[in-house]
Amino acid sequence: MRFSPLAALALLTLSTALRADPALANVYARSSVSLNGKWHYIIDPYENGFYDYRHQPFDAAAKPTGGYFLDRQPADKTELIEYNFDTSPSLTVPGDWNSQDDRLQYYEGTVWYRRRFDCPKANATDRVFVYFGAANYRADVYLNGKKLGTHIGGFTPFSYEITALVTDTGNSLVVRVDNKRYAEAVPTVNTDWWNYGGLTRDVLLVQTPATFIAAQSVQLAPGTTDHILATVQLDGPQKQQKIRLTLPDTAITAEFSTDADGAGRAEIPAANLALWSPEKPKLYSVVITAESDRTTDRIGFRTIAVRGSDILLNGRSVFLRGICLHEENPQRGGRAYSVEDARLLLGWAKELGCNFVRLAHYPHNENMARVADEIGLMLWEEVPVYWTIAWENAETLRNARTQLSDLIERDRNRASVIVWSVANETPVSEPRTRFLRTLIETARSLDGTRLVSSAMEVRTDPADSTHKIIDDPLGEFTDLTSFNQYVGWYDGLPAKTAQIRWTIKSEKPVMISEFGADALQGWHADALTRFSEEYQADLYRQTLTMLQKIPQWRGATPWILCDFRSPRRPLPNVQDGWNRKGLIGENGTKKMAFGVLREFYDRKTAEAAKP
Repeated sequence: MRFSPLAALALLTLSTALRADPALANVYARSSVSLNGKWHYIIDPYENGFYDYRHQPFDAAAKPTGGYFLDRQPADKTELIEYNFDTSPSLTVPGDWNSQDDRLQYYEGTVWYRRRFDCPKANATDRVFVYFGAANYRADVYLNGKKLGTHIGGFTPFSYEITALVTDTGNSLVVRVDNKRYAEAVPTVNTDWWNYGGLTRDVLLVQTPATFIAAQSVQLAPGTTDHILATVQLDGPQKQQKIRLTLPDTAITAEFSTDADGAGRAEIPAANLALWSPEKPKLYSVVITAESDRTTDRIGFRTIAVRGSDILLNGRSVFLRGICLHEENPQRGGRAYSVEDARLLLGWAKELGCNFVRLAHYPHNENMARVADEIGLMLWEEVPVYWTIAWENAETLRNARTQLSDLIERDRNRASVIVWSVANETPVSEPRTRFLRTLIETARSLDGTRLVSSAMEVRTDPADSTHKIIDDPLGEFTDLTSFNQYVGWYDGLPAKTAQIRWTIKSEKPVMISEFGADALQGWHADALTRFSEEYQADLYRQTLTMLQKIPQWRGATPWILCDFRSPRRPLPNVQDGWNRKGLIGENGTKKMAFGVLREFYDRKTAEAAKP
């Protein structure tokens, strides 16, 4: 396969990038110093910041013509020499650059960030890490002129140990962030959301003991509700240690040991645990104490399974009253990232009557899952394998697997997460199915306690446009039959929904992962006028009637909670760069369809409450 020059540049260090330091687990429970705030930045569309040692001799004393940096990568070392940062303007981190500088609204390319900081160590033996919640899409990270590494992927956390490089005062952290799209990336060139660039989530300095708890998992043991399975992984020179796990709100406690590789595992009796559910989102304090380290978390315990055409939460059938959402705050604008953003978006979902949210189409920030744990919302989390990925490219698969693995590692202790999704709307082919089956197997190998699915597509009978067929071969490997359908918007008018008949190959639970129509908030007309609130509301009514005819229908996540930005939507005076399928407009005002869906979900809630 031939690569474009941009693809070749990005893939040059892809293998190294995907072997970068794993992100620190449960990072917010650790001692840390925030590097959020103002960072100096320089826009570099022509890549003047890179100095190619292969084409010119390197002279450390010479200032580069027209450039601000020298990036040299000979075999023995990598260096960055900085110029002129202190006179450059600043961007707020976390945050995307598109919504902070008008020159960057549509910008796709390189921006260099720099932040100075002090870092006195609390203990001479402590280790120091720099942690990034996310940077879209490629990040090259330098500390005090030395390159720490490259990270590929715009939505998952990463970190680097800087113990040997950091000094008490006067440190300089430089990050080159490049959000260009290319065909071999994940996501690929074609998407239907805004390609926000920058350091979009928290940046932290984290100190740990010499040997620390690098990862932990605390969940119900598979097949039980009265046993906890705990795993611990230590990192450092003292790998064999005694571990004590306690739930301070209960009498549950256990002791076990790690082995020579730092791994420990124990199954612990845990009778009378209150199980987590949207109605009662009980969280327990969990404390893990090693001889050299201690970490805490708040964790809920629940089971999720499929039996026949039913989805079972804690052994009881549940209907997933859902909605999709993008990681945007429509009131502030730009990429959402904070606890306040999560409370706003998920609070609207609760107001809608939801017990379930699909976080589309990429891993959202960690606050979303933690707030969902607290307020009682089940989640579908997804990686950006979207539309037409380079299915036969080995590096693309490796990239997708890494993003999925990083997401699972970050959120494996969140009770709210019940579905790992491996893709959205991917056209059927043998290479595609093989690619996605590998992701499904990866998810199950890392976490066998949750459901795995994908948002598949509907096939129309060539002889009858009202006959819809769901027979995607990927459905053989997923736990749910999840698919997107837009009868009444991209396929006829709303009245067509009454004519639809379904042929669904599988008897698994059916999840309608998308349906909907665009509506410009505040524009009112009759129910047959496209982009009016009345059209959208009528489509919701008729679609919900249609879906109730599917015997194994067990949930839906209509598209979408809020209008969101998309360069693919340029229709003047209607879309203006926004996908208008939200039930809430770009100004935070609810549309008529919000009430239609809330009324339906209220009825489903009342039905579930009947004995």
